[in-house]
Amino acid sequence: MASNSEEPIPPIVSLRGIRKDFDGRPVLRGLDLDVETGRSLVIMGPSGCGKSVLLKHIVGLLRPDSGEVCFHGERIEAMKERGLRPIRRRIGFLFQGAALFDSMTVRDNVAFPLLETGQAGPDLEDRVRETLDRVGLADTLDKMPSELSGGMRKRVGLARAIVLEPEMVLYDEPTTGLDPIRANVINDLIVRLQRELNITSVVVTHDLDSAFQVADRMVLLHEGRVRMDGTPDEMRHTTDPVARAFLEGREMVEGPTDDSAAVVQGSPEPETLPS
Repeated sequence: MASNSEEPIPPIVSLRGIRKDFDGRPVLRGLDLDVETGRSLVIMGPSGCGKSVLLKHIVGLLRPDSGEVCFHGERIEAMKERGLRPIRRRIGFLFQGAALFDSMTVRDNVAFPLLETGQAGPDLEDRVRETLDRVGLADTLDKMPSELSGGMRKRVGLARAIVLEPEMVLYDEPTTGLDPIRANVINDLIVRLQRELNITSVVVTHDLDSAFQVADRMVLLHEGRVRMDGTPDEMRHTTDPVARAFLEGREMVEGPTDDSAAVVQGSPEPETLPS
């Protein structure tokens, strides 16, 4: 008899046993993580725990010392640049400082990925305008980055990240340096674009307000591994001492040092963290 249960959707990205050292200092220590298709994953942790390093492994900007990185089930960690190019076109990346070209107008910054990938057809201007309109900046086409506020620069960077209509967007500290009002504009955009464009979002942040606003799922990194993986509600109410220390702004206690450290899940406890 046919089953009514839906088949699980395979993850868009899978990382297995990822290890990465810099100058002999281990940053990722056998990290395992699946990124669910069409959802918003927030990766949290203290400075230096490997959050941004992890993002760069997903898009192939860094290669692991060992371990596997799969995109739609295809291993990419050892791919040559030629093989990575079409995959990178399917992944948008918003860098911490937006990384705009200071000598280019907003129009040219957003058009750059289309020109670089040979997709600059007769509708180039329309695509650029439409994409800028999505982030509320349709009237900035002829401005230079130096004429924009920090929040506007982030939104132009986001427009450039989505102009190729990617399947996934990676956000590296998207609200860093922004006041609460401008940070909320970015948070709202992350949520809206994920829903409207049906994209997968991976957001690296240490901003708890932002994290709880945009996440479907939250991961806490500690000592180069996933310490906790759960829903925002599970994270908010966890009793794990390492997670509680991070959420409450206290020094994070040392966890297990062996390679079999378990991923913990949340358990109920009254709390007053962002809702």
